[in-house]
Amino acid sequence: MIVLKSASEIAIMRIAGSIAAAVLSELKQMIRPGITLKELDRRAEELTKSYEALPAFKGYNGFPASVCASVNEEVVHGIPGSRVLKTGDIVGLDFGVIYNGFYSDSAVTVPVGKVSPEVQTLLEVTEQALFKGIAKARAGNRLYDISDAIQRFVEYHGFSVVRDFVGHGIGRKMHEAPQVPNFVGNDYNPRLKAGMTIAIEPMVNIGTYEVDVDPNDNWTVFTADHQYSAHFEHTVAITGGEPEILTVLRPELLPGG
Repeated sequence: MIVLKSASEIAIMRIAGSIAAAVLSELKQMIRPGITLKELDRRAEELTKSYEALPAFKGYNGFPASVCASVNEEVVHGIPGSRVLKTGDIVGLDFGVIYNGFYSDSAVTVPVGKVSPEVQTLLEVTEQALFKGIAKARAGNRLYDISDAIQRFVEYHGFSVVRDFVGHGIGRKMHEAPQVPNFVGNDYNPRLKAGMTIAIEPMVNIGTYEVDVDPNDNWTVFTADHQYSAHFEHTVAITGGEPEILTVLRPELLPGG
């Protein structure tokens, strides 16, 4: 069942989204050759607590960290450890918080120093695809209008969208109905209504859309052909007019720190 949110509930999610954006903004500034993923994770947890919130991912279905950090061919759900970032890498940072009983969820993929032209294009196309999808998140449209906008844009540029992992509704739970695929399927395609809150998150690969899960940790998803992948995400509220991105930094909304 799709849960519509009231104006007061969306106001709380707006604060949660601003906290997630603030944390990701600082993590992006920390990205440089020589830093470890564990350092990023530690800082994410410190910052989140300073904003009187909780990291949404830590302990979720057993996930052991506060941020998902996925490098190069890793698509999503990478566990931050002692790996040291080097020039030419890209790192996807997927992060969410719980604030006053509501979740936010956002992701960016950041280059480490200079990357190849193809990889730079991958980053740009994936981020632009996210905003193509968001533009379709309007009351009266169908869910697959979002999916179609993302898939068409990505495939026009010669990349592929991951099919095994998709976006989702979000609110009092991290994952709510509906699922929000980045490709057009042939099943559930509800009409969008004001009050829906969804996480739109294109995961885009240079090569095949096929992925595997690391059997050693049962979390890290990587491309089947080991080519690079990028991931961008926003939590979005569907309104009576323009879609509202909730995971943007609004300093005036930040509690605590």
